[in-house]
Amino acid sequence: MNTPSRTSLSLALSRRRALALGGLAGGFALTASACSSGSAGSTDPNTFDFWSFTGINQKADVEAYKKLAPDVTVKLTEVGNAQETAQGLTTALAGGKVPDLVLIQAGDLPKFMKNPGNFVDLTTLGADDIQDDYVDWVMAQATAQSGEIVGIPTDVGGMGVAYRTDLLAAAGLPTNRDEVGALWPTWEDFIATGQRYTQATGNAFIDNAATTVFLQAVSQGEEQYYSADGDVVYDTNPIVRESFDLGLKAIAAGITAKLDSFTDGWNAGMAKGAFAAVAAPSWMLGSIRSAAPDTEGKWDIATIPGGSGNWGGSYLAIPARAANPEAAWAYITKMQSPEQQLQHFIESGSLPTTPVNYDKPELVNHTDPFFSNAPTGKIFTQAVLGLKPFLNGEYNTEISTELLNALNGVEGDGAPADAAWDTAVKNIKTAIGA
Repeated sequence: MNTPSRTSLSLALSRRRALALGGLAGGFALTASACSSGSAGSTDPNTFDFWSFTGINQKADVEAYKKLAPDVTVKLTEVGNAQETAQGLTTALAGGKVPDLVLIQAGDLPKFMKNPGNFVDLTTLGADDIQDDYVDWVMAQATAQSGEIVGIPTDVGGMGVAYRTDLLAAAGLPTNRDEVGALWPTWEDFIATGQRYTQATGNAFIDNAATTVFLQAVSQGEEQYYSADGDVVYDTNPIVRESFDLGLKAIAAGITAKLDSFTDGWNAGMAKGAFAAVAAPSWMLGSIRSAAPDTEGKWDIATIPGGSGNWGGSYLAIPARAANPEAAWAYITKMQSPEQQLQHFIESGSLPTTPVNYDKPELVNHTDPFFSNAPTGKIFTQAVLGLKPFLNGEYNTEISTELLNALNGVEGDGAPADAAWDTAVKNIKTAIGA
């Protein structure tokens, strides 16, 4: 696989906008204590409150920052999953106590961009001096029409498929990453491979259909839930229905372990080999290591069906009523510098949003021993480059959540498959009021 030059990669990325997907449906409710703990606001300029979401090991970043700035105290609160964190922030912005710093998933960002005055304009702290360090389509998502910069991007979620080489070998399937990727040039081929695996072993091939099939397939179209003009088109866009039907097909094929992503059962299933493959954005590598530390060397990474994909990506923002915005800004500028984003990729797999890193040997030649020395820098960068642009709209998260819920209802609860699409559309209309 040829590695693109910095110039060609930057130009290609500049034509891609709004790739990150909406948040996952949560398995637990946001509590009042999660909204208030860590939001009181300290008068100590060397202390700041930070809200993040779970599942990404934000504690590791905070610990790394403490080594760089030992006099600073970071009060980290993991509010819930990404969607729950956004809901908690919405409540706080309406009059509650806000954190000094908050992590917002890209899929949730559009609703906050409607009211940029709820956040510190980061140009007042120096964002205009560093905005060119980041991929321009990523920065554009966090820039208001009037020019305020609301957030600084932390990562993009280039896609691959993480798979267990030992489990595939037991099923008589190839294990070399190039040969494995060749098994599934399309999603139909991916499902057929899953059937071969399940028939040979009697075990599930993937964790679930909602996130490993539907959520990835739907991100590969030129439009998703919104048209380029901002119209809601989830119910008329063929790629959405086709991707949803692929999810139903995977469920009907009996290849799923019926384990919702990032739940305790999913973590346990990862560790005991309850499934052989999972759609894995770059940032998920850390989750796999954490959930299944004893499986080091048994995993590898192949290209995703269709060859491209992005799942996630986030921004750091400072609410306008933050008590210590300068301390929060110091964290942003240090931890999201090109140097630190590159280091974060090396340590955890999160793909940088800083194009200056894309032709550096540390990224281009990076291999991950936990994943059989897979060339993760090349795999994930190529996955992002292959994407076509689409617009993220205000209700991306709500739309995505209801589609995921409908598929999970069929897979886990036995809801009728032939009614799933209509159920999803009905619930989406209720959720977004249209």
